[in-house]
Amino acid sequence: MKSKAAIFEGVGKPLIVDEIEVDDPKAGEVLVRLEATGLCHTEIWYMSGGDTTTREPMVLGHEGGGIVEKVGKGVTSLKEGDHVVPIYICECGKCRECLSNDTNLCSALDDAYFNGTMGDGTVRFHHNGRDLNHFMLTSTFSQYTVVEEIALAKIREDAPLDRACLFGCAVTTGIGAALWAAKVKPGSTCAIFGCGPIGLNAVQGCKLAGASKIIAVDLNDERLKKAVQFGATDTINPPDGNGTGPVKEMTDGGADFVFEATGNTKVMRQAFEATRYGGGKCVVIGVARTGETVEVTPRMLIAGRTLMGTAFGGCRGRTQLPGLIDRYMEGDIFVDELVTDTIDLKDINEAFEKMKQDSGYRYVVKY
Repeated sequence: MKSKAAIFEGVGKPLIVDEIEVDDPKAGEVLVRLEATGLCHTEIWYMSGGDTTTREPMVLGHEGGGIVEKVGKGVTSLKEGDHVVPIYICECGKCRECLSNDTNLCSALDDAYFNGTMGDGTVRFHHNGRDLNHFMLTSTFSQYTVVEEIALAKIREDAPLDRACLFGCAVTTGIGAALWAAKVKPGSTCAIFGCGPIGLNAVQGCKLAGASKIIAVDLNDERLKKAVQFGATDTINPPDGNGTGPVKEMTDGGADFVFEATGNTKVMRQAFEATRYGGGKCVVIGVARTGETVEVTPRMLIAGRTLMGTAFGGCRGRTQLPGLIDRYMEGDIFVDELVTDTIDLKDINEAFEKMKQDSGYRYVVKY
């Protein structure tokens, strides 16, 4: 099948928008016709060489919303016409991680995830005689994509797919960080360092959890205004670029829960040091470049603080993501307010350039 797609050719190069060939799904796989895909800073990180195992050529993209076009042999949980969101952390329901209550991580497709393939070690994308690698099990920068059954969340059919796609990363990661990773308690104090799309969703996740004080920290006043719309009770734009002191002053020594959503290792340390003595928890959401490290003072850990990270907000995509979609449809979750512009695939490079300048929040490609 022919499909329009954006192809990653190498670090520092613009994506090539062209037609590719997409194979039919094999056993356990599903062909999805995407209606829309969101643009995330993860792709910017990857395209700039943030991952030292970068593979090219590749079809990037991990925020998609679409309709099942065809199912492969053995697929039982999905059928043609179902509405789905591809999820970059699969949920097989059988591995050690899935059978535990401690994590949303699933090891079933680890090799495929890191090797840029489908579960059987081969690819389904081709361009001018070349094979194209897959990305994060999803590859949503192709209108037609092949995804493993266990990496698809079935959602309600009345949810607009150009909004549901953002639950593939930004919305779920931020909200989930508060609800499932940190387990924010009602009445607690929270601080969010970085108010881009992930941070804004961490803000509304804290609000959904019933936090009494939600402090948004950012160097951009416009983003702080947006954070108030998403539920922040207070905002900080630290003149020296360090929000630790102001947060501690506003929370009588430190917040109960602090979230880092910048990917900057210096900010990660600031966020950790803004937690309270004897039980404060810092959750790192942002993705740093491969090889970067975070320095912490051991005594701060000994004093009862916790530093942890989260992927996809601790969400089990197949079982928990549909419930978030329900809450959006019921008016409990902001999503429309995240969308800066809806664009055509041919304009994807221009949109990424705007994102590099912190212009806007989420750009959505509508196929």
